[in-house]
Amino acid sequence: MEFTAIPGVGEKTAASLASLDDAERALRDGDVAALARAPGLTEGRAAAIARAAIRQQHGDDGDFLATDHTRELYDDVLGLLQARTQTTYARKRLQTLFPSAAESRIEEVRAFVGDAMDRDVDDAVLDALSGVAPLQSAPTQRVRERCLATADAERYAEAEDAYPELSVEIVEDGRDIAELARSYSTVVVLDESFAGIDVEGDVRVRPDALEHPEDIVPERLLDFFAVNRSRLKAAAEVHEAAGMDPACSLADLRDGLARVDDDGELVGDDELARLTAAVDDVDAAVSTAESVANDHLRDAIREQDVTIEGTDFLSLVEQGARVDSLLDRELADEYDEALAKAREHLVDSLSLKSGEDGPVDRLFPTDPSFPVDHREDVAARLETELGAARDQRAARLKADLATDLGDLRDPVETLVRDALELDVELAVARFARDFECVLPEFGREGFDIEGGRSPLLDVDFADVDPVDYEVSGVTLLSGVNSGGKTSTLDLVGVIVLLAHMGLPVPAERVELGVVEELHYYAKSQGTLDAGAFESTLQDFAALTEGAENRLVLVDELESITEPGASAKIIAGILEELDGQRTTAVFVSHLAGEIREAADFPVAVDGIEAVGLKDGKLQVNRSPVKDHLARSTPELIVEKLAGESGNAFYDRLLKKF
Repeated sequence: MEFTAIPGVGEKTAASLASLDDAERALRDGDVAALARAPGLTEGRAAAIARAAIRQQHGDDGDFLATDHTRELYDDVLGLLQARTQTTYARKRLQTLFPSAAESRIEEVRAFVGDAMDRDVDDAVLDALSGVAPLQSAPTQRVRERCLATADAERYAEAEDAYPELSVEIVEDGRDIAELARSYSTVVVLDESFAGIDVEGDVRVRPDALEHPEDIVPERLLDFFAVNRSRLKAAAEVHEAAGMDPACSLADLRDGLARVDDDGELVGDDELARLTAAVDDVDAAVSTAESVANDHLRDAIREQDVTIEGTDFLSLVEQGARVDSLLDRELADEYDEALAKAREHLVDSLSLKSGEDGPVDRLFPTDPSFPVDHREDVAARLETELGAARDQRAARLKADLATDLGDLRDPVETLVRDALELDVELAVARFARDFECVLPEFGREGFDIEGGRSPLLDVDFADVDPVDYEVSGVTLLSGVNSGGKTSTLDLVGVIVLLAHMGLPVPAERVELGVVEELHYYAKSQGTLDAGAFESTLQDFAALTEGAENRLVLVDELESITEPGASAKIIAGILEELDGQRTTAVFVSHLAGEIREAADFPVAVDGIEAVGLKDGKLQVNRSPVKDHLARSTPELIVEKLAGESGNAFYDRLLKKF
């Protein structure tokens, strides 16, 4: 796919998209999460690019939303869908649904919607979905106990690019490698020429190291699973709650996640925990062991029968008097026992195993002295050896775990994506359920709505009166104030928008034709000034030219100027539209005057008020075909004439 051919995608964005492994699939499927992983792309930008790519794929010119008010209505409809999502991904993904005149796009979405409407909406699934989000890349973590080594400058540069987590060292011979082995727990040599090298330490010759990051830096994979732990667990819960077939074994996934913590460190291995604790406790354990030896010697000295009092002898010793020979003669056995207790304490407190206690025997001087001081170099050696054992075991365990999790790396992407797409489907299912929707039928001119109810009214949907309305061609819609004319226009607009998005519509049955553009002009607030009036006329002049097959909805255009002039202007616009393949509904209180001014028989429908009750209009919300509805003033005069018996009201009523 040529990314720069997508409208709005330049060279820089195309390069970012090209860095993705599955950019073409993501563009085709509207996978906003995958696209947003491209460098420099936000989720909002990714959604816009996906829309543009889908439009291009289906030959959609993007002109369907032809007016500002049409776009506002689309935003309202989209908001109703987005309000029924659990994830940010689904809210962005729904932005890739847009009204289109391309029948291939409509059918594509309808196929998706058909499956979505069959979904059961379960609270347990919704709760689990709230924890799902697109998978994140883990930040690069420096691994300091391991390094790469090579004698080749070109391999050096490749290794630095491939493994930013590790130090890469240039070596010339085996002596250089041996020196590195004293500084690092593990040295990975990249050159085959060093095969068979015999040096002390964990040195591995891996000419294929650049092709196997899971072996060389298992932390990279473990960090990925650690960073995404909660998202993966939530996705697993979604699959179980929804009865979905997961892309991987959930038991294996949970087992792997249980072996690594949120920081990417291994958990659950007793031996690694023992070594880790030992390394952390060396300093404290050595200090305590030293105290154990000195306490034993103090007690022994106090109990000795010598020429001077034991307490005086102790004072002399603690002041630094030369008593080595005296200790050697009088307390040799006690000194050996003190060292034995110190070593025993150290072995026990660090839980050292056979073979790990070599430095312990050299930690204290064998020649009697008091107070006993440990050898710092030996303590450091003990800590180094334990640290190396810890790091080598951790490396082996990480490599084993990375091998297990490596098989899950690609499947978990699918696992999470399926969970996120389920949220999109459930948003559609919830919308269809909440507003009692059906899929519309295409195949006629204009529209025919049965039992339609607008989801935009500021009342409970259950309290919305259903509307039946059918229009083909150009029609005036008359009716009393507050009778529901604007709500009817909104209903028509919502249904046509949803139908062209491929989505279900809030009605019992809808049949309509595919239109290329939806023009919706809302009621203006007050009479327009001359400049605004001129601009409005220019809009309608453009509307009467060019493409046909449009739906035009206009709410009380007469408010733009004086009533007499408005009737003539509206009549002229209707005459132009009547000659095109255009469906139009103009709401107006001047239906009679417009019909008289027009040079063709304008159809007039009416939302009829059937009376007044307690000062409130009683209205039949479904427009009556070929009927000029009575005005509110006429109804009030009629009511007064019937109630009062005053001839004034009778004479006034005859004026209507």
